[in-house]
Amino acid sequence: MREVTASGQTVEEAIQSALEQLDVKEDQVEVEIIDEGKKGVFGIFGSKRAYVKVTVIQNPIEETAAFIKEVTGNMNLSVKIDTEVKENHVTYTMHHENIAKLIGKRGQTLNALQYLAHLVLNKYDNTYYTVTLDAEGYRARRKETLESLALKMGDKAQKTKKKVVLDPMPAFERKIIHSVLQNKQVSTYSDGNDPHRHVVIKP
Repeated sequence: MREVTASGQTVEEAIQSALEQLDVKEDQVEVEIIDEGKKGVFGIFGSKRAYVKVTVIQNPIEETAAFIKEVTGNMNLSVKIDTEVKENHVTYTMHHENIAKLIGKRGQTLNALQYLAHLVLNKYDNTYYTVTLDAEGYRARRKETLESLALKMGDKAQKTKKKVVLDPMPAFERKIIHSVLQNKQVSTYSDGNDPHRHVVIKP
């Protein structure tokens, strides 16, 4: 949390001094007046300076983008981030020439980063946000892969009359499998505990 205590001949002057130190605008801060000060006789004798405490209001969406940049920076990757907000859902899309390193095997690195981003985004505010962390369109490609896999494994379960167990995957990916096979001649359910929870397809 960024804050500063500043003084001035008047409260307004003290606030202005704090804004300059923090390099922000007045609508980005909360102001607490510590001492209103005193003008004194002829504005000189017995005068007392005004003191204020100015705190920057944290924007959880921007703070989370900064957090993602910091974490990926520690991976020696300087990413560019596009942010899209739709109601209470925030999508961060990362861009980098070595995007595979950010995705990891079957999206494991990306999913771990998404989980952390979700925690950071929801620690600042009373508003609850859901998060998608993407890497140059990987999520859309992964969705297509999962949909194709669901149909293929659904057919396999029907033909062999045996249940098919898929690899472990996070909840939002399991949801894609369940959704695709909802009206097919198979049933699906999730089994096991995270991080090993997986989808089972039954004929």
